[in-house]
Amino acid sequence: MAVLATNSNTQAAARRVNIWDTPWLNAKFVTGSSIIVLVLLFGLLGPLFWNTDLAFTASSPVNLPPMWDKGGSPEHPLGTESNGRDMLAQLVVGIPASLKVGLLAASIGMGIGILLGSLAGYLGGWTDHIIRTITDSVITIPSLMVLISIAAYVRMPDTTAMALILALFAWPGPTRLIRSQVLTLRERGFVRMALLSNVPALEIMLFEMVPNMLPWLAASLTGGISGAILGATGLEALGLGPTRVPSLGTIINYALNSSALVRGMVWWWLPPIITLVIIFTAFFLMTVGLDEIANPRLRGYGNGK
Repeated sequence: MAVLATNSNTQAAARRVNIWDTPWLNAKFVTGSSIIVLVLLFGLLGPLFWNTDLAFTASSPVNLPPMWDKGGSPEHPLGTESNGRDMLAQLVVGIPASLKVGLLAASIGMGIGILLGSLAGYLGGWTDHIIRTITDSVITIPSLMVLISIAAYVRMPDTTAMALILALFAWPGPTRLIRSQVLTLRERGFVRMALLSNVPALEIMLFEMVPNMLPWLAASLTGGISGAILGATGLEALGLGPTRVPSLGTIINYALNSSALVRGMVWWWLPPIITLVIIFTAFFLMTVGLDEIANPRLRGYGNGK
């Protein structure tokens, strides 16, 4: 009886250990996700604790330094800029706007990539040849130059319009990734069994193949969000983005136009840059973590095995 009790306790302990023995508890993925959650909470809950109307022109005194600097005020902890905008309020409003652009553009690109990549990889033949040719052609186009040209002539009243423009070049990468994965998955036993069961091709692609690609899709999505945010920030910093909605890129644009760097107004241009670095680092950690989750060899390499 004592032996049975000991074995039972050992098995129960093993089950408790196995609960945490999952690749999804990847240190890089968890760290990056936690940072993004904190950034989101700052942007989403910030309006509950700070007046976001201060993010607009002539709402505050001009050129106030941060409250810890000489001449600063606790009413404007991060200071103000030359047009009377509160820096903290601009960050509270700008972070969700920048993340929205990245998420929307990357999601549209991922949706197109799933459709085209699945069709190319599963159907093959002329369908694969046409989609692959178009995808490779779009990848060779200097997207930044094209985006600058489009943004210069297209009126963008809000961040949604910018996200749609960025989505024009957000789909080739996911398309190539998904096509390569589908080419591998279509030879698997569960796909062949579905074919023998006369399951429609669309159902096989969406309900059999896509769930098996979730880690790769998630890694591609996080990378796409980071790239879209970078593209949007670059366009906004050049003055080609929407000006009615404050974002991290428009804050940098205002600072550049007002020569904040030359005037020594560090509190104007440094906070949005630091915020962008934090966001990019978090998405990079998430992407690397998702790659390790999807690829056991990378997990072994990361653990020194």
